[in-house]
Formats: sequence, structure tokens, C-alpha cells
Amino acid sequence: MTNPHRPDHEKRSLPPLSQTSLAEGRHRVRIERVSPSVDGGRYPVKRICGEPLTVEADVLSDGHELLRVRLEVRDPGESSWRFLPMRSQGNDLWTGELSFARKGMAGFRILAWIDEVAHWQDGLGKKARAGQREDLEIELREGAGIIRRHIARAEKGRVSEALGQWLSEWDREGDLDQRVALALDPVRGEEAAAFPDPRFLTVSDIFPIHVERDRALRGAWYEFFPRSAGTVPGLHGTLRDAARRLPAIASMGFDVVYLPPIHPIGHAFRKGPNNTPSAEGDVPGSPWAIGSEEGGHTAIDSRLGTMRDFQDLLQVAEGLGLEVALDLAFQCSPDHPYVSAHPEWFRRRPDGSIHYAENPPKKYQDIYPFDFLSEDWDSLWQELRRVVLFWVAKGVRLFRVDNPHTKPFPFWEWLMAEVRAVDPEVVFLAEAFTRPKVMYHLGHIGFSQSYTYFTWRNTREEIVEYLTELVTPPVRDFFRPNLWPNTPDILHEYLQKGGRPAFLVRLALAATLSASYGIYGPAYEWCENRPLREGSEEYLDSEKYEIRHWRPDPEHSLAPVITRLNAIRREVPALGFNHTLRFYPVDNDQLIAYSKEGEGPDDWILMVVNLNPNGVEEGRLTFLEEALEVLDLMDGTRYSWPPGARFIRLDPGDPARLPFHVFRRVR
Repeated sequence: MTNPHRPDHEKRSLPPLSQTSLAEGRHRVRIERVSPSVDGGRYPVKRICGEPLTVEADVLSDGHELLRVRLEVRDPGESSWRFLPMRSQGNDLWTGELSFARKGMAGFRILAWIDEVAHWQDGLGKKARAGQREDLEIELREGAGIIRRHIARAEKGRVSEALGQWLSEWDREGDLDQRVALALDPVRGEEAAAFPDPRFLTVSDIFPIHVERDRALRGAWYEFFPRSAGTVPGLHGTLRDAARRLPAIASMGFDVVYLPPIHPIGHAFRKGPNNTPSAEGDVPGSPWAIGSEEGGHTAIDSRLGTMRDFQDLLQVAEGLGLEVALDLAFQCSPDHPYVSAHPEWFRRRPDGSIHYAENPPKKYQDIYPFDFLSEDWDSLWQELRRVVLFWVAKGVRLFRVDNPHTKPFPFWEWLMAEVRAVDPEVVFLAEAFTRPKVMYHLGHIGFSQSYTYFTWRNTREEIVEYLTELVTPPVRDFFRPNLWPNTPDILHEYLQKGGRPAFLVRLALAATLSASYGIYGPAYEWCENRPLREGSEEYLDSEKYEIRHWRPDPEHSLAPVITRLNAIRREVPALGFNHTLRFYPVDNDQLIAYSKEGEGPDDWILMVVNLNPNGVEEGRLTFLEEALEVLDLMDGTRYSWPPGARFIRLDPGDPARLPFHVFRRVR
């Protein structure tokens, strides 16, 4: 009779056990929290050739057996793996060090297993030291079985023969103490342990690494408009004029000259001075309104010269140790040949007109964006790939990419992979002032480095918080900052109202906080700080819309300071990296102090900067307890500091002094 009070679930019979065999479940070792990794290994970690990479992971198992953990590395262009040991740091943390000599896509993974050999040798040694002689014979017999299994898994050769000889020396009758001593040989134990049972190995995912050349991490950039490089006011400059400017730029210690678009400029809706919507007369127009009857993205504006002139400029730059970066602006003027040849590559409004670029209330009638989602998207993408590879074939390896965040992520991911498959030397700089996570994602998908919010970070709190974020994992592993205190689009209020001291302050910060920095050259060099209007970040008489004549003014030029800072960047290797950046407390919020440190005792730099361009600031810096002697690399002054706090006073109004110190340890 059924019990009505019995729970219903107890009335049901249990389901039959599955007849399906279990997957191999005897992997006792777990690998967790692998770093560095970007989004769990979905995107590559970034490094340059020779840059150290420390791999960390938590590796743990049940029980008390000893573990063996190995780092396996696949170098760029290789299909096989090389092996490196990982070391226990305690508390189940394991680390390993690696670096790469070649550019391209690399990867690493972690292998871990119970180290039967080490565990047996450890137990044998403990019993021998404890005098438990009655257990030693059986321990040797057990160990012999372990070693035979490991030898059986080793390839026939020198190692297996050496292990066999070792085994024969102690797996026999004879003096027990001598046999134990031979069995505890750590070298042979290490060799034997390298052949574990593959069924019980735990293998991590593969974590990709993108290895790039030096310029992807470090460099000083100088931007200028070739059309303003002429010597006659108002007369359109040429690429030959621009080439004549290169020695002066190189003498200031820059590594890169970046040229805004050098392509033909459209006539329709051409913008005039100060972004006048309807230009009249012979105005040059905006270089970003690309394309005319002369050609498009693979052509050169005839007013600048010819392709031969451009290649001559590249040759002059190379002879001076400079690289030339081109602007990659994927957009068209209404007169671009693409508009008539491929109307399907553009979006149309209901009245049949093509959508022009807008950032309401701003209108850019002289620019047509591409429709990357058009039905003919594959032809568009292939054509833009052809454009990039055209300039790569001419010798260009650096591209500053205009507004990449306004084009689809899959396009950039595909394009950069395609270009690097042809030439892994190519470096892409993202000019993306947008939401932080979007900027970071551009780093995920392949951009070598990026513009930042540095321009708008002017207080100590803002600088410390922002730069700390940029140089700390996980951001450090995929996002490389390139700090620009100004651009042709951005004249911050700090520069507008701070005068020459403000330019000095921001220059010093940009050049030393980051391994890469840049300036919109002539305007910065001559402290151009006139805004279009109060509250605007646009320049008055912006060079984007007209030809400017930058008349040399040696008395007021920042060139000597720029030159010295760039020289220091080359003298102090630590300034070529970002991850050692460290901030120190100062008892005055208008003073900021930070250091970078390399491997040698002299590879250390300490910056102290007055963030107030309009007044004297003083305070006490606390960062080291021992006495210290330092040299200011800007003026050669030596300072002997006792232990504890150091007094700092910086007067931006003193024309004989600078509003910052660049200290290097003397002893």
C-alpha cells in the first residue's frame, strides 16, 4: 500500500547509470589566473623585440606532491615550441621570463603536471636524513619503477642512455647509503621528470603575443604641414621645401615626422580660413577633404610636387635618422574619383544626395564618409587594403590613422592583419578621441599605439590617476600611449592661458611620462596659443584651412629645450618604457614627482614639475630614505639630498630657470 505521506520524488526510480565512458579526468593540476593576457587570450599581448615579458600563473593541485610547470613558447614564424622553466614563488604562484627576437605573431602556453620524480626524491631524502633506514630499500625499488616509466617515454638518445646508466648505478645490491646518494642526483632527476605521463598533463590555452619593432613602443613625433614649409609668406610650400626642413627637425632629436594628408584636395564645398563654409578665391582647402580630378588616396597634390619628390623626401629623412608617417584618412571629397566610379560605396539620403560628415552642430560638407556596410563592402575593403600597401611599397612604415573609431572594428582587424602579413614592420597610430573602452578595443584589435586624453589631464590628481591606469596591467599589455600636448585640432585652455611656461610644463610631462610623445611642431615650438574664440579649442587662423608662414624667432623658440629633452630620452633607456613609471608624494598639489627606472643604477630618472604655469610653487618631496646625490640634466646643477624629505622650489616666471627638474642619480 502506498504511503500518502511519502514525498513524491521518493516514489520515482533512479535513472540508470550512463554507459558512456568518462573523458580523461585524472588531470589533478589546475592552471589559473594566467597573465599577461588580454580578455582571457582572445586578443594578443603587445611587446617589442627584446622587451621582457613575465608570465605568471596560479598552478595548484590536491595533495602534497611536487609540481613541474613549464612555459612553452612559439616564436613568430615558427610552428614548433621552445621550452622554458617556470619557478615557484610560493603560495602556488609560478613565473617565467621570455622575450622575442623577431617580429610577428607569437604565443605561449603553460604545461603542468605532478612531478613524480621530484616527489619521490624529496621523500627519499627526508627519510634518509631522518635515519629511517628500514624504509630506504623499498623507496629505492619504488623509485626505480618511476624512473623506468619515465625513461620509456623518452626518445632514444643521449638523455635516455644517461638516465639508464644512472638507474643501473643505484638499482642494484650494494652499499645502501651510496645507492641513496646516487638516486638523489638532482640533475638526473630533472632530466627524468621531463618525460611525464602525457595522459595526466594539464595544458593551458595558447595566449597570443604581437611582437613589433621598437617604434611601436617609443619615439618622438613632430607634425607639420608641407604646404606651410615654404620660405615666402602665403606661397604654397612643396615636398622639396618640406625636405629642407627635415635637418632642423632631426637636430631637435625627433624620430618621426608626421605629414597630414598629401593627396589632392577637392574643390566642392572647399573650406576657407577658420573653417569658412563657402571659400572664395584661391584657398588651399582642408587636406582631409581628399580627392579631385588629379586623383585620390594614392595620388599627391600637384601643388606639393610629384611622387619622385615624395620619395626624395623619404630618402632625405632616412639619411637623417627620421621616419616619415603618413595620415591614413579613409574619407573622400565630393570630387574624389571613387564617388563617380563607385557610388555604391557611399550612403545616400532620401533626396539622392550623398551623406556628408557631421558632428552636430558641425558640418563637413567637403567630406564624404565611406559606407563600410554597403552591399559592395568587400570591394571597398580590398581597395583600401590596396591603398595602404601602395604606400608601404613606396617605403612608408608608419601610419597615423584618422578617426578609426568611426569605422567598423572588423575592418581594422582584417586590414592590419593583411598589411602585416606583407610587412610586419608597419606601425599604426590610432587618432581616436572617444570613449575609453572603444580606444582600448582599438588596441585589442591591432593598433600599435594611440592618442590619449593626456591633453585634458592637467591637475596632479588627473595625471596620476590616468597614467597609472595606462601603465598598469591589463591596460599596459595592449594599449601604448602616445602623448600629444597639442594637435592641429586641439589647443587646450591650459596652453591658451599659461603662456610659454605652460608649453614647457606640458612638453616636459609628455616627453617623460610616456615612451612615445608628439607635438604639432611649429605651433608648439613657437608657443602658438590664440584660440578661434573664447571657450574654443580650435586655433585662430588654423593651419588646417590655410597656409601659415612660421617665421623663425630663435629668442622665443622652445627648440633648445625640446632638443635637450629628446637627447635625455636617448641617454636614459628607462624613458623608453612605460611600465616602471612611479609617482611620489609631494606636500603641494601643484607639484608632481615621478620616476622611471631601468636595470642599471644609472638608468633612473626623477621628474619634478610645477603644474602651475602662473606662479612659484614649493614643497617637500618624499620618496627615498637614504641620502642621494642627483644631477639636473637640463642645466647641470648637482644637488646633495639628506635622507627624508627634499625641498623643491620652481618658479615658472624666472626666464633663467625651467618650471621642472630632470634628475639623474649620481650616487
